Amino acid sequence: MPKLVEIKNLKKYFETHRGSLHAVDDITMSMERGETIGVVGESGCGKSTLGRTLIRLLDSDEGSIIFDGEEITGIKDRRSLRKLREKAQIIFQDPYSSLNPRMTVEQTLKEPLVLSKCFSRREINEQVENLMQMVGIDERIRMAFPHELDGGRRQRVGIGRALALNPKFVVCDEPVSALDVSIQAQILNLLMDLQEKHGLTYMFITHNMAVVRHISTNIAVMYLGQLVETSPTKELFKNPLHPYTKALLSAIPTIKSHSRKKRMVLEGELTSPINPKPGCRFAKRCPYTKRQCHEPQALRELESGHFVSCCRGDELASGENTGFQINGGAGKENS
Repeated sequence: MPKLVEIKNLKKYFETHRGSLHAVDDITMSMERGETIGVVGESGCGKSTLGRTLIRLLDSDEGSIIFDGEEITGIKDRRSLRKLREKAQIIFQDPYSSLNPRMTVEQTLKEPLVLSKCFSRREINEQVENLMQMVGIDERIRMAFPHELDGGRRQRVGIGRALALNPKFVVCDEPVSALDVSIQAQILNLLMDLQEKHGLTYMFITHNMAVVRHISTNIAVMYLGQLVETSPTKELFKNPLHPYTKALLSAIPTIKSHSRKKRMVLEGELTSPINPKPGCRFAKRCPYTKRQCHEPQALRELESGHFVSCCRGDELASGENTGFQINGGAGKENS
């Protein structure tokens, strides 16, 4: 069975007065039908730009996007883009700013159905009823406006709107980061239930490693526009290989007061994403840096399904002495 989404050497740059900002730089990955791939990394690493480029909200500069067996990178006309967006949708991070403040819940859910021009008035009303039940929206708030709802209900409206035309693929762009913790759990469970019932494929973008562990099948770790590690979720948490991934996992808070887990504190200067030099962009902050790190890096499969972009990945995977000693998270070279 062909993969639902395939990305090959995808690039998206933004021109600034200082040069070209490499937001998404030469990313290759794929997604199976029905899976959830979590995309994690620090703010500004290009996660959201990747998701928006993938569903053609942004035009890519280079590379190829194949969706459901069809090349969609070069689609320009409105009709083709509209048909694509019936199959590929997005749930935005901020449920308030993503909703039209002048539209009621009912109008928001009706809008994509009306624009599709594929449904009668009776079918639209029936579909709105089904969507409200599907995402857990009470009938009593049917005519409410966004400012009258709390964050959780707003996000349910956003989810309902995204699923109105039965898409196959949904980009979830940090859909719970703006919500209270208790509401986050409800929305995550709703997304997982909907995936199971409707066979949805998710790209789940987040900076929260605990959340991505709960919902994802596979995880892709991004750093300054590039993928540095991809792996099945259980394998990544059990055996992270890239130093950046190790640092991210070490930052997950724990309630175990007796835990001996040490925080890996990253030091050094951040590489600029504007006209970056060849080589590993994490090198200036990495405790394992050597000369080869300043040469171009590529994802390599070091274990089954586990890809790492690191010239010292083999040593880290085998547990060999890297020549560095980690003291309190900072890397220092042995003399």
